[in-house]
Amino acid sequence: MIEALLVAIIVILAVGVALAAASVRVLREYERAVVFRLGRMVDVKGPGLVLLVPAIDRMVRVSLRTVTLNVPPQDVITRDNVTARVDAVIYFRVVDPNAAVVQVESFLKATTQIAQTTLRSVLGKADLDTLLSEREELNEELQKIIDDQTEPWGIKVSTVEIKDVGIPAAMQHAMARQAQAERERRAKVINAEGEFQAAARLSEAADVISQNPTTLQLRYLQTLSEIGVNQNSTIVFPLDLVKPLLEATTAATKQAELPAGNGSPPVVNGPRFSRTET
Repeated sequence: MIEALLVAIIVILAVGVALAAASVRVLREYERAVVFRLGRMVDVKGPGLVLLVPAIDRMVRVSLRTVTLNVPPQDVITRDNVTARVDAVIYFRVVDPNAAVVQVESFLKATTQIAQTTLRSVLGKADLDTLLSEREELNEELQKIIDDQTEPWGIKVSTVEIKDVGIPAAMQHAMARQAQAERERRAKVINAEGEFQAAARLSEAADVISQNPTTLQLRYLQTLSEIGVNQNSTIVFPLDLVKPLLEATTAATKQAELPAGNGSPPVVNGPRFSRTET
């Protein structure tokens, strides 16, 4: 009799432990529990200790943490008929556990599929230059469209980033040639602009020199001096180029030697050409 009583107590305790294990759940801070009672959703509980009615209540755990979803590479034909292979990453989280469980069978799978189709649809409307240079605008457009479509499921899409854009090798070579041609064009434009400015400065200098012929002679002599320093050569130049300078120098000398009131000094006549060794 006592043995039967002990066996009954042990069985009752075992059943009680099993029922307690089946009815007690502990949820972490980032988890929520959607509780169904006889198939009907009754409440969203957590975090902490959650008590369930054994064999009647069923619980579905939902994480509220941000999920990083890698979108598989998608083959996209851009608006200018260029084939590109694009992959992206999406950051989203569950904001309504009830809708995430009740409104969609698998919110993770559904979000992945809607991200792939939206990626192909949006990027197919842009040309290749826009896809390469205006990613920020495309990311914002993708985020808005995906977030609007996943909102009924209790999903909030916070960020969409295009990670990589792969284009064919032939297109890469064509873009490299285009970039090189653009750089060469800019170099030619800069060179032409420099020549134009130099010509303008030379024109201004010529206008200044033309007002005084002696200045031209001095400039010519300076050029000859520079040539003589750089290389040992014989230079032959016409005397007419320096004749005005010589006449001015001789006149000044004679004027200083003659008494006041005398006439002008005689003009110095010389050979037509002179030879100078440097």
